[in-house]
Amino acid sequence: MNRVTDDGFRFLPGHLDRAAQEALVAVVARIAEEAPFTRFVMPRTGRPFSIDMTNAGSLGWIADRQSYRYSPVQPANGRPWPAIPEPLLRLWRDLSGYAHDAECCLINHYRGEGARLSLHRDEDEEDFDAPIVNISLGDTGIFRLGGPARRDPTRSFAVESGTAMVFAGPSRMFYHGVDRLRVGSSRLLPEGGRLNLTLRRVTRG
Repeated sequence: MNRVTDDGFRFLPGHLDRAAQEALVAVVARIAEEAPFTRFVMPRTGRPFSIDMTNAGSLGWIADRQSYRYSPVQPANGRPWPAIPEPLLRLWRDLSGYAHDAECCLINHYRGEGARLSLHRDEDEEDFDAPIVNISLGDTGIFRLGGPARRDPTRSFAVESGTAMVFAGPSRMFYHGVDRLRVGSSRLLPEGGRLNLTLRRVTRG
């Protein structure tokens, strides 16, 4: 059931049908040909994430021992990130209601057991007025959503393939994460796992 909360969070299961999901998987595969998935490390600890990442757009989110930040080029080869494909820009325009296009599509690949993303909030951008649009493909993720402070109460719920979520208004700065996957719950991805795409505006319009 579609749900919009008072804090601006929109939960839209089934937003993409199977054909649309398959089309986006093909889009991601083309992005990964130009910008291969990589395993970033956390600045403070140097420990690798448990998920692989890549980007499309004029800016890509990266992490290394130096910092979390956005970069116009791929760290591995210095090449620009591929442009955000039109199907993803259409999703941004349809769901964000924002006047300016997304500048980054961060793509996280959860490959199976042990893949997770700890509680965090997206705060490396300049423009917090722009929503974040989140698209899930593949295995169901157990998503955790908190509040504006790290110690706020959290709630967990299943996010199935084809779900869109929009973080707007106060929810734009809410802590969130992925606790685990229901491995094998989807056959969308040839090798299994889950893709999570987050469309973001980075600079002020």
